[in-house]
Amino acid sequence: MATVNRILSSVKADLPCDPLARSASLFFTGFVLTLVVSVAATQIFLSLAGVCTFAYLLRTRPRIAFPPVKLPLALFCVFTIVPVFFAETPAAGAFEVRKLTLFLILLFAVNLVESSRHLLFLLRGLFVTSALAGVLAVGQFVRQYREVRLQHPHRFYFFMTVSRIHGFVGNWMNFGGQQMLVFLMIGGFLLLGWRATAAPANHPLVSSFEMRGAAGGVVRRTAVEWVCGGIIALSILLNFTRSVWLGCFAGAVYVVARRRARWLWTLPVLVALILVAGPSLVRHRAESVLHPERDPSAAIRLEMWRVGLRMVERHPLVGVGPDNIPEAYDLYLPPGEAPIAGYHGHLHNDFVQLAAERGLPCLAAWVWFMVALIAATVRCARKLRKFRWVAHGAIAASLALVTEGFFEFNFGSTPVLMVFLFLAALPFAVERIERLEETRPAAL
Repeated sequence: MATVNRILSSVKADLPCDPLARSASLFFTGFVLTLVVSVAATQIFLSLAGVCTFAYLLRTRPRIAFPPVKLPLALFCVFTIVPVFFAETPAAGAFEVRKLTLFLILLFAVNLVESSRHLLFLLRGLFVTSALAGVLAVGQFVRQYREVRLQHPHRFYFFMTVSRIHGFVGNWMNFGGQQMLVFLMIGGFLLLGWRATAAPANHPLVSSFEMRGAAGGVVRRTAVEWVCGGIIALSILLNFTRSVWLGCFAGAVYVVARRRARWLWTLPVLVALILVAGPSLVRHRAESVLHPERDPSAAIRLEMWRVGLRMVERHPLVGVGPDNIPEAYDLYLPPGEAPIAGYHGHLHNDFVQLAAERGLPCLAAWVWFMVALIAATVRCARKLRKFRWVAHGAIAASLALVTEGFFEFNFGSTPVLMVFLFLAALPFAVERIERLEETRPAAL
C-alpha cells in the first residue's frame, strides 16, 4: 500500500495546478483504467474529462496539440453524417453520428497525459486491468468447458465456439479486439522499450530515463509485465476468435521485426507448433479456416460481403445509411434466397461495411485516416528520443486493427475503438511531453 501511495503521489505531482486541467487529467486517468472493465464507467469518465477540458480551454485558451490527421478525420465525419439524410431510416444513424465524439479521445490523450510518469502509470494500469479481464475470461473458459463436456459431449466444439469467453465487456468480439490491442502494446513495451537496470529509489514508478539505442529505453521491466502479457496472450488464445489471432500475428510480425528481424522465423514455427501440438480445440478452430463450407461463420461472412457489394453497386456515394444494414439486408439478397441464419447487424468487414452503409467517399476518407495515422506515427517514432517503443506499439496495434478489420467491423465497436484511439494517440502525447520536459528537466 505504501508503494501504491508513493506511485500515486508521484503521478499527482506532475498534474497541472489549475483545478480544471487537473480534474480533466484525473478523469481521463479514470477513463483509461476502466477501458476494459466497464463501458458505462468509461463513458462517464470520458464525459467528465470532456466537460473539464472544454471549460479549461474556454477560460485559458492554451495551445493544444492534435495528431496530424485532421483533414481525413474531418472528411470521415462529414461522410458519416451526410448519408444519414439519404437513408431509408435516418433515425437509425443517430447512434453512429454520436459515436463520432469518441474521436475526441485523440485530443484528450495528447493533451491530458501530463508527464512520462503519468504516461507509464496509464499504460501499466491498462496492462494490469487487461490481465484481470484475462483472468476472469480464463475462469469463464474453465466453467464453460466443464459444462459443455458434461451436457454436450457429442457437439463439444460447436458449443465451445458458439458462445465464447468475454471478460468484463460481455461480447467476445469486443473482448478479443481489446486484448489484441493491449497485447501488442505490452509486446512493444517488453521487446522494444525496457532494459534491466538498477532503479534509483526516489521514483517508485519511473525511476530513470536511459537513452539506449533505437528503442529509447527507460527503467526496468519486471515480472509483472511478463505475467500480464502471458495472461493476455492466453485469454486471446482461448477466445477462439480467428480474426483476432490474425491481427495479433500481423502486429507481432512488426514488433519482432523492429526488435530483431532475424527472429521472424520463430513466428511461423510457433504457429506450426500450435497447429501440430496445441490443444485440440485450438487446432480445430484454426483448421476450420481451410474448410469454409463446414463453417457457418465463414459461409455467413461470404454472404454478407456479397450483399454489401450489391449495396455499394446501387448506392456508391451515400450507401444505405449508417446502421441501416439490418433493415436493408434482405433486399440485396438474390431473388428468392433466404439469408443464412445468424447475426446480420453488420457485414463483418470494415471496408465493405463503411462502403455499403456510408458510401465510397467515406471508405476513402477512412482509408486515408488510417494510412495518415500510421504514417504520422512512423514519422513521430523517428523524432522521439525516449519511449520510442510507444510509437512502435501503436503502429503494431494499427496494423492489427486493419488486419482484423478484413473479417470484423471492429472500427464500429465502441469498446475496441476507444482502446485503439487511446493507444494511437500516445506517440503524439510522448512528443508533447518531450517538449514540455525540455523546459522542466527537474521533473525527471
